[in-house]
Amino acid sequence: MADSAEQKKSEQKKSDHRSARKRRLLPPPAWWPLPACALLGMAAGGAYGVLKAPEYAATSYVVAVPNETTEPATALGFAQAYGRIATSSSTLAYAQPRAGIAARQLRTQVRAETSPDSPMIAITGTSRSAAEAADIANAVADALSLSSNQAAKNTGVQLLLFSQAVAPSEPASPSAAISAAVGLCAGGLLGGLWLLARPARRRSGAQEEAAHPVVEEYASLPAQGEHSETKEKESVR
Repeated sequence: MADSAEQKKSEQKKSDHRSARKRRLLPPPAWWPLPACALLGMAAGGAYGVLKAPEYAATSYVVAVPNETTEPATALGFAQAYGRIATSSSTLAYAQPRAGIAARQLRTQVRAETSPDSPMIAITGTSRSAAEAADIANAVADALSLSSNQAAKNTGVQLLLFSQAVAPSEPASPSAAISAAVGLCAGGLLGGLWLLARPARRRSGAQEEAAHPVVEEYASLPAQGEHSETKEKESVR
C-alpha cells in the first residue's frame, strides 16, 4: 500500500511538472507584434536621433523692387524667375568664394523658396555648423543680388537684401525624443498592419481545410461503372 501511494505521489508530481511546463510553453498572445514593433521603432528612432549629427538652418530674404516705370506685377514675376536661378551654377560660382565651400557641395546645402503673393525670395543655408549655415545663406543672397542687378536697366527690377541670415541657436533637425516618438508611431503602424494581415491568412487556411473533406468524400464514392458491375454480380449469384 505504501509503495502504491508513493507511486501515485510521484505520478502526480510528474503530471504537475508537465502541466507547469505546458503553461510555460504557451504561445504568445495574438497581438504581440503591435508592442514589439512599437518598441523596435522607438529604439531605432532614438538611436538615429542620438547618432545623427545636428543640422542647422539659416535664412536670408531678398526682395524684388520695381523701378518707377515698372508695374508691381512685373516685379512679382521676376521674383519667381530669380528664385529658380538662385541655386544655378552661375549664382553658386559667385557665392563659392565667400561661402568657402565647393560649388558642388554648396548646391546640396542651399535652397530657395518663393511666394506667389509676394516678390520675396527666401534663401536657406544648411550645415552642421550654425555660423556656416548663415554664411552660406548670405553668400548666395549677395551673389543673386549682384548678378540680377547687372540686368536691372533692362528688366526694370532690382533685388535688394531685405534681411540677412543670423546663426541659429538651436538645430533644425529633430531631437532624439522626437525621433523616438516618430519611430514609435511608425513601429506601431507596422505592427497594426501585420495584425490586420494575419486573419486573412487564417481564413484562407480554414477554407482549404474545409475543402479537403469534400474532395475525400467524393473520392471515396464508387464510380458508376463499378456500382453497376456489383449489381450484375449479385444478380448472377
